[in-house]
Formats: sequence, structure tokens, C-alpha cells
Amino acid sequence: MKKTILSLFLLGTVGFMNAQFNLGNVTKAAGKGVSALTFTNADAIKLSKESVDWMDKNNPVAGAKDPYTVRLNKLFAKHKSQDGLNLNYKVYKVKDINAFACADGSVRVFSSLMDIMTDDELLAVIGHEIGHVKNEDTKDAIKSAYLKAAALDAASASSKTVATLNDSQLGQMANAIMDASHSKKQESEADTYSYDFMKSNGYNVVGAYTAFKKLALLSEGSQQSGFQKMFNSHPDSGKRAEAIKKRAEKDGLWKDPGTVTLPTAKLTK
Repeated sequence: MKKTILSLFLLGTVGFMNAQFNLGNVTKAAGKGVSALTFTNADAIKLSKESVDWMDKNNPVAGAKDPYTVRLNKLFAKHKSQDGLNLNYKVYKVKDINAFACADGSVRVFSSLMDIMTDDELLAVIGHEIGHVKNEDTKDAIKSAYLKAAALDAASASSKTVATLNDSQLGQMANAIMDASHSKKQESEADTYSYDFMKSNGYNVVGAYTAFKKLALLSEGSQQSGFQKMFNSHPDSGKRAEAIKKRAEKDGLWKDPGTVTLPTAKLTK
């Protein structure tokens, strides 16, 4: 049964976008000119919003009465203003297993992730994404994506002004954002943020442990798929789970969940 369910989750994971993008023909920016570009947090927020707006228009977004939206609102409605951040949440109804957050506070969760995660596990995963926003980890990623999409040359970059992107460039930038990765240090700090988020709000911190255990199961051997992009530069999911277990034990919050397995039916009804 497990093999069948995994096949259902992972079929068709060529890419989560409805449209296909090709960065191969984008001209690389000249190094000296790019280094002259001044890129601020405000620039990162502006470009993130533009890119997420583009993604929202080009992907199937769950409606207000959709079970996925209802479930996400139930979990996160009270966290729209979290730790000084203004956050907004939506669900993409796609087959890839993923979630991401951007500098403007946009958090997007993929329906297939919600299908395999319990409420506590989703709280932990999205808490992790909020951590990336709070820690401003997205700034470098969005700058890199922008430079690729804008195909800046020395002359345009040296103006020290972030240019307005056209629709095609926004699509390329969105794709580059999804391919971007954070450092292991940033991932570890986001894990810590997620744990603290769970603990301070009275949620079950063991959910962070079981979430990583499930991701570890998905990444084993032949089960690797496009979703693995989300974790290709991260510390091993199994090791991350064990780090959470040790902290929960130290805090007296550990409750043995038993053997962690992937669900045999969707958890979003």
C-alpha cells in the first residue's frame, strides 16, 4: 500500500509551475557590474511580492471554501501577524511536496505536503519557513534570482537601481526562486526558530520530529523526486529529526511517537 500511495504523491513532479521555464538562454550578468548593484531588504520584499503574485496567477490556488484552505486557515489564521511579520498564506493544489516563504511574508504550501502531514507537522514546517523570513535568509536568494531573470549587464547593474521585470522575467525569477537553496547554517537556524515557535505557542514540538522523519522516508532511494530540491542542500532530514528529539528531551517535552510512517490516505479531507 505504501508504494502505491507514494506513487500517487510523486507522479508528475516535472515542476510545480503550470508553465515550463528555461533559464538556459538567459544571458549571465557581468560580474563587475553586478557587484555594483545596491540590493536592499525593500528591494527583496518588492521583488518577492511581484514573483509570488506571478506564481499565484500561474498555479491552481485553492479557493476560500476548499478543504485545503479551510484547514490552513484553521491552523494559521492567528499567525498572520507573527513575530513582527505580516504574513499571508495560500495553498497550491499541485502534486509536488513542498512549501516556501518569501521576503514579503508570502507563505505557500503545496497540497501534497498537506496530504501527508498532520496538523502539528504542518505547524512545524511552516514555522520553519517563517523562520527563513524572520532571519532574512531570502534576501540573497531573491537577489540571485533577480540577477538571473533580469540578465543584467555591467551598464544596467552599475546604475544601482533594481529594474522592473516583465512578465517573462517574473516567470524566470519565480523558477529561480524555487531552485534556490539556503546554507546549512540558515537551515539549522530556521529549525531552531520552528521549534521555538512550536514551544512558545503550546504546540506539540514532537511534530517537528515526525515531519522530518516523514521527509527522510520520502527521500530514501528510489523515492527521491522533484520535491527533493527543497532539501538538496539541507542537513539530512534524519539528523535534523534527532536534533529536535534531543532538545525536546532536554526541555521535558518529548513524547515517543512510535514508528513514523507515511499515511495510507490523504490527511486533508
